[in-house]
Amino acid sequence: MKIHDMNHSMMPSFIYNCSPSRKTIMRIGPYQLKNSLIVAPMAGVTDRPFRMLCKRMGAGMAVSEMVASNSLLYGSEKTKRRANHEGETDPISVQIVGADAKMLAQAAKYNVDRGAQIIDINMGCPAKKICNVMAGSALLKDEPLVALLLEAVVGAVDVPVTLKIRTGWDKQSRNAIRIARIAEASGIQALAIHGRTRACAYTGDAEYETIAAVKASVNIPIIANGDIDTPEKAKYVLEQTGADAVMIGRAAQGRPWLFREIDYFLKTGLHLPAPEIGEIQRVLLEHVRELYNFYGEHNGLRVARKHISWYTKGLAGSAHFRHMMNQLESTAEQLAAVDDFFAEQAQRGTQLHYIEELAA
Repeated sequence: MKIHDMNHSMMPSFIYNCSPSRKTIMRIGPYQLKNSLIVAPMAGVTDRPFRMLCKRMGAGMAVSEMVASNSLLYGSEKTKRRANHEGETDPISVQIVGADAKMLAQAAKYNVDRGAQIIDINMGCPAKKICNVMAGSALLKDEPLVALLLEAVVGAVDVPVTLKIRTGWDKQSRNAIRIARIAEASGIQALAIHGRTRACAYTGDAEYETIAAVKASVNIPIIANGDIDTPEKAKYVLEQTGADAVMIGRAAQGRPWLFREIDYFLKTGLHLPAPEIGEIQRVLLEHVRELYNFYGEHNGLRVARKHISWYTKGLAGSAHFRHMMNQLESTAEQLAAVDDFFAEQAQRGTQLHYIEELAA
């Protein structure tokens, strides 16, 4: 049994109703998503190769890693890469972060000029380096500033603007409902909520009841985020919160096929067969080669290491393999090592066999 299926017994029994979930029509402005599954923006993860892969694997939309609003960064190679959407399927959603209304509006226009079809504003990042400059989830402490920033960005571009938040700064100051109402009044066209406060970071259980309360308080589409790592959990969260879509982040690292598994389960109430070793190997190698092309071989080799680690985590011999992988300094060696590792896995059968507990 796969480790990520082990938590089912911990959820209420009623979610095992195998009838398909209600059909949700998720629309952001003029863009009709093909389903209710969205890839969460993750710094250092949701680059173009990862977004395109998740979309091919069934995600209805993928949000880019956040782009700083500081105009001085526009000329950097990192910023140029993050604004590169070549070959990416619609809709193209780019997340921006900042705390200055003028700069945030300029960042929105900069990205729309380079192909962004949806602008997402980050008010959920809990990282200290973001919160210390009063951006990300720190903005939740200043509701008037939230309104100012949202209105500035909505007024600056002619594409839909969305917002991602947490439930509040800490458990004593949850204000997601007030923020949602401010967002709706400001012209925000969809709101994603990570069901934790900034103080909770990624600990504890996601507050689905808070997301449900927000959904009941506004008329814009709501996207539920937090701890969604199986098809059953996605169905449960959609039903419990009434959300229009779910947003999946860490659970898709090394498991991009999770989106097609959830999509199939929501539509049919049935499970797709788990991907076989041969397919996983092909997906991983294609992903790694895309990283080489996107970043160049030197940087791509290094970016690929974490993805290879995620794809192989929990498998027999993977700890030694990951340690060895981090020592390799050429793409040819990296690709050959992946082939050798999966050849060893294939000797155990066509399905992967996990021996360690996978992180959610």
